[in-house]
Amino acid sequence: MRYKIQKRIITVRKIFTVLILCVALLIGLTACANQNGSKSSDDKGLPKVITVGTIRVANDKTVAYESGFFKEFFEDKGIEVKMLFFDSGTAANVAFVSGDLDFAEMGYTNAVVALDKDIPVELIWIHEILGQNEALVAQKDRGIQSVEDLKGKTVATPFSSTCHYALLQAMKSANIDVQDITLLDMDTEDILAAWQRGDIDAAYTWEPTLSHMKATGLIITDSEILAQQGMTTANIELVSTSFSQRYPDLVSDYLRALSKAVYTYKETPDLAIESAAKHLQIDTDLAETQMAGQLWLTPEEQLDSFYLGKEGSPGKFHQVFMDTAKFLYEEKKIGQVPTEEAVENFINTAYIEAIVP
Repeated sequence: MRYKIQKRIITVRKIFTVLILCVALLIGLTACANQNGSKSSDDKGLPKVITVGTIRVANDKTVAYESGFFKEFFEDKGIEVKMLFFDSGTAANVAFVSGDLDFAEMGYTNAVVALDKDIPVELIWIHEILGQNEALVAQKDRGIQSVEDLKGKTVATPFSSTCHYALLQAMKSANIDVQDITLLDMDTEDILAAWQRGDIDAAYTWEPTLSHMKATGLIITDSEILAQQGMTTANIELVSTSFSQRYPDLVSDYLRALSKAVYTYKETPDLAIESAAKHLQIDTDLAETQMAGQLWLTPEEQLDSFYLGKEGSPGKFHQVFMDTAKFLYEEKKIGQVPTEEAVENFINTAYIEAIVP
């Protein structure tokens, strides 16, 4: 009799434990389902919200958002486009891993990192080829007139960014080892604060931080000069593969909005500059300066062999991506150099090709 009672107690405990686990699992699944707005769908199977990561740069995305081009392509489908600001691609990659993002722009060096870390994303667009809007600037009273003069100096840049890559490449060309300087990893706001305090001698950074520093500093080199030497850098767009595989047509619509912004800038630059300035809450002169230091590409230009190329026929940007990966591997910033096949699979031009007649 005692045995039967003990067995019944054990059975009840087991049932109670199973119930607790089921409830916990249900709560976890519900949380995961609601973690990202795109996971909640309407009765047509479309997401109610598309979450987009952006950086504070005057480019096609800022123009598209402020001009209402995203609304034009998504509002009639009952979809809201929600923008989230990130200071760097590193933070955006973390958000991709956690499932908080559908799209995000970043320097392509962070896309190399994303591929290395097996983050489930793919590269679908080049926002701009970088030029004078990213530069190495030095304090005027620190005796820095060239890259060679950085030896023994304290230099800041956001690690794994296009600026970081450009700085290391410039130093390599000048035969300066990283060990020859004190290199600090800072986001752009911290760089500006350190500059104003006099804590750093130089920094490789981007707009709008760059303009504040140029006012009292000296430009040593910039990404346009480096591009002329064969070191091209760019800001690109990534999309979560969980989103792109489920909604490929929406990805193409997203690129249609960006494409419309590119043509707006090419055909009516004043209107595009005003939109970018309003979105970023900066002066139009500063927005114009930022945009003048970039090269914006139409969908047709994106597919040119000099840039992304097409499916089955990779463009030169694939080699830029590979060369950057090799460089970052040598600098121990990534774990391994990807295969050419991995890079070809990572760069997906199908969505651009779908919007080009």
